[in-house]
Amino acid sequence: MFYKILKVIFRFTFNLLFSPKVIGAENVPKEGAMIMAANHMSNWDPPILGTYLPRTVGYMAKEELFKPAIAGAIIKSLNAFPVKRGASDRGAIKMALNILKKGLCLGIFPEGTRSRDGKLHKAQAGVSLIAAMSKAPVVPTALIGTNKIWSKEEKFPQLTIVFGEPIYYEGKSNDKAALEEFSQEIMKKIENLIKLHSKC
Repeated sequence: MFYKILKVIFRFTFNLLFSPKVIGAENVPKEGAMIMAANHMSNWDPPILGTYLPRTVGYMAKEELFKPAIAGAIIKSLNAFPVKRGASDRGAIKMALNILKKGLCLGIFPEGTRSRDGKLHKAQAGVSLIAAMSKAPVVPTALIGTNKIWSKEEKFPQLTIVFGEPIYYEGKSNDKAALEEFSQEIMKKIENLIKLHSKC
């Protein structure tokens, strides 16, 4: 209930401030397990994606956000769960797989952290490993303009959210080369979406 209430509030606020364009919503599977993999340039990204994705989404989020306890309780109520950055976190992977096993949507930022320079960076292995183990489709998602929010040049930029066509991992879950290739394929898809729609 809290999630739905916040989604309504965020949609009203974001529509007022940023006049977002949402492209490719028809590419998002209406039901069943799916992984939304997006670029990450701003702390605004999770709520913006959660607002305009036509499904409820649960996020992996860095464990530091869950401290203190009150903040952690709020974030958990928004379907997020902690992950240790820079380490293999089996617990987080297990939770991600449980979300997908229930036929729900999992949100991941493949780069593993927020881009400080506005550029795309190399994907971490986690997204392809989860895709391999769950067999869930991955929807490459591009966020355009969120790095400009509250910037000196433009306080309220128009935002664009683009959902690409789903892609599937076809290799084995223990094939490191195939996992690496798929991770970078996801980032390439995101890059292409950004290039195609940046001037929309």
